[in-house]
Amino acid sequence: MDVIAGRRAVREFTGAAVQHPTAERLVQAAILAPSAMNLQPWAFAVLLDRAKIHSYGRRIKSWLLENIAQTAFGARIRSTLEDPQYALFHHAPALLLILAKSSEAQAREDCCLAAQNLMLAARNEGLGTCWIGLSRPWLNLPSSKRELGLPESCHVVAPIVLGYPTSWPESHGRNPAEIHWLT
Repeated sequence: MDVIAGRRAVREFTGAAVQHPTAERLVQAAILAPSAMNLQPWAFAVLLDRAKIHSYGRRIKSWLLENIAQTAFGARIRSTLEDPQYALFHHAPALLLILAKSSEAQAREDCCLAAQNLMLAARNEGLGTCWIGLSRPWLNLPSSKRELGLPESCHVVAPIVLGYPTSWPESHGRNPAEIHWLT
């Protein structure tokens, strides 16, 4: 419960790199997630190069500004994207993509379960994560998939940055659970 209660979206990272074995451990935690009919419809892509991650983030930010009307985000996000100080991937040293390998009805939801496992495992190891949903439209373009070496048949579900936090953000609190007891 401490790991669940302590997980936060982290957007400020130290200069420390995330090592290959650490990323592999987190992926191993992710694949322990439940999946519909045990189909395990996920694959993973990992980038451990801060400079490349930042470069992709700049390109995605520019693409979003030019194509905002074609996304589900709309104009509400424009001011954030126009801020020259805003770094889409928050200068993180690692980017993990969770990909849906199939178009089965539950594949994307299953990938979300894997993402939660990964984020909780990261918190348990003292690593911070942040799901960067803004990056999905660009990451799922056929041209982007080719450039990144991702299978065209996969769909990027969960783009997650990862690194050692400069500090743990405070909790924003949670609303009380809304429970409907069925009879």
